[in-house]
Amino acid sequence: MRMVDVIRKKRSGAELSAEEVRFVVEGVVSGEIPDYQTSAWLMAVCFAGMTARETAVLTLAMADSGDRVDLSGIRGIKLDKHSTGGVGDKTTLILAPLVAACGVPVAKMSGRGLGHTGGTIDKLESMLGFRTELPRERFFAQVNEIGVSVIGQSGNIAPADKKLYALRDVTGTVESIPLIASSVMSKKIAAGADAILLDVKFGSGAFMKTAEEAKALAQAMVAIGREVGRRTVAAITDMDQPLGRAIGNAMEVREAIDVLAGEGPDDLRELCLELGGHMVALGGKASDAAEARRMLEEAIASGAALRKFAELVAAQGGDPAVVERPDELLPQAGLLVPVAAAADGYVHGIDAESVGLAAMRLGAGRAAKEDRIDHAVGVELVRKRGDRVRGGDTLALLHVRNDKGADELARQLAAAYRIESAAPGANPLIYEIVS
Repeated sequence: MRMVDVIRKKRSGAELSAEEVRFVVEGVVSGEIPDYQTSAWLMAVCFAGMTARETAVLTLAMADSGDRVDLSGIRGIKLDKHSTGGVGDKTTLILAPLVAACGVPVAKMSGRGLGHTGGTIDKLESMLGFRTELPRERFFAQVNEIGVSVIGQSGNIAPADKKLYALRDVTGTVESIPLIASSVMSKKIAAGADAILLDVKFGSGAFMKTAEEAKALAQAMVAIGREVGRRTVAAITDMDQPLGRAIGNAMEVREAIDVLAGEGPDDLRELCLELGGHMVALGGKASDAAEARRMLEEAIASGAALRKFAELVAAQGGDPAVVERPDELLPQAGLLVPVAAAADGYVHGIDAESVGLAAMRLGAGRAAKEDRIDHAVGVELVRKRGDRVRGGDTLALLHVRNDKGADELARQLAAAYRIESAAPGANPLIYEIVS
């Protein structure tokens, strides 16, 4: 088999055989296929697309290119949850203990952040002593003991995806739906979950900018799950403004604790109840998402969800008292810089990407992989879409170590707000469920 023939076949729009797809993936990992031919194949896929069967074969081949985690040592239906990324997205911090409190085991492997704010692992590490690296045996034992563990992802999960993504990033082929879908699902399948809940975001702060693009990606990933025998549900959710009010690592942990205690921002709480409902239903503990939602609400009202978060923190080396004294035990930036509204009116939108970039410049995210995270800094949104404001009112607060450059960031953040004279219509938080 020759790579040039595979490239020509895909360029012509023909469906590749399973053997041809695996030939490509194996050649990429071994280095036998040079980058220039891989890049040509990626561009051919970008233009010609892939069938559901081709995409499923590509996904499994990438999942098989490295370690496959065997979760059979954990009792019950094991769930995984993945978000396509967004600003202020701290749902894993809430959903992992909340779903576990309803009897569904959550064995979650998460990553660090690059750009915008930190990833789930960075957020967890804002709690002093919290260990995100555990031996595999301890990881399994913890899930069996308390129902939940969240650790850093193994370095050898789907190495083919890492190589292909590096080339996609520099060849203008990132946007291909089959390539995005196989990238996400190869890592989820390699991580060993029985069922997968996907949060596919769209809007100014997301990779997919429109609901139509997000739906196409969701359908592709659900189709892969069906093809490879994993129960998969995808929610298409709004990211035209940041999720919740906190953007920054320790600040987001605090907000997650608030939601688990029955408080916190309405949009964040509502999204977690909806996503969590599908997770509990996928885990076989409820007949449908509506029944599961009632279970989740009871877990919050009874305090079981917050206690489960404290158990998770204690099991991984942190201080469980953080749920009672977050202001004392989480790092604080120490200086607040207000962001003022320039005019009267109503908030119609907040450019989530601009807010994320402002948080990154403060130190809450990484511009490069080697950058260090400052867990204390971030952005607090005082006003969100639909709120009425007057000129001079505080729109947001920058949590900073010092005021160097803060005035310029405050001006940039003010520009991220779109204020108009009439009140905006309501935008749904969840546009559609694909299953």
